[in-house]
Amino acid sequence: MGLFKMFKEDVEVVFDQDPAARAYFEVILTYSGLHAIWAHRVAHACYKRKFFFLARVISQISRFLTGIEIHPGAKIGRRFFIDHGMGVVIGETCEIGDNVTIFQGVTLGGTGKEKGKRHPTLHDNSLVATGAKVLGSITIGENSKVGAGSVVLKDVPDNSTVVGIPGHVVIQDGKKVQQKDLEHHKLPDPVYDRLNQLEKDIARLQEELKEAKGVNQNEY
Repeated sequence: MGLFKMFKEDVEVVFDQDPAARAYFEVILTYSGLHAIWAHRVAHACYKRKFFFLARVISQISRFLTGIEIHPGAKIGRRFFIDHGMGVVIGETCEIGDNVTIFQGVTLGGTGKEKGKRHPTLHDNSLVATGAKVLGSITIGENSKVGAGSVVLKDVPDNSTVVGIPGHVVIQDGKKVQQKDLEHHKLPDPVYDRLNQLEKDIARLQEELKEAKGVNQNEY
């Protein structure tokens, strides 16, 4: 598909996804998510032709104007929709399929300085809600959803809903997934554990100090 046909399709998906969209003129002029996608499509075309510096310039100008950062190396499919969009970050080796939706504050990022494929892959018809972080070379399956504020570090199967920190699957293929580890009153308390260890360390040091004083007194 040609670039301008994709531009037209990107406008159409706004009307499909956003009930607040009223007119083409309004959408084209005021939707920052649409502007960021358009800028990325141009930057990515430059990136594929090895015009890396120009691609980065375009992406950084887009970031300044829209508040959305998409690396020009990211591969994004058709009918991609960013709702609101402020604070969205999409990394270099991300791969995004068709009919994918993400909301503001989403990060599709890496987990460190690893090389190669280090960012997520989102398959067709997936959705990532507000503030979610999807990190590492993991896969979000087709028709799957990531809940708002979740932190996802592992693959998500097709037709699933994942929530929480760290993210865990709560619905798969339309059925609730039984969770065995949600007894929150039995969760470990790292602050208590650390204080308890400090008390033991202090007691051990006091005993060692007493022994050292005893040895010194015996010497005299």
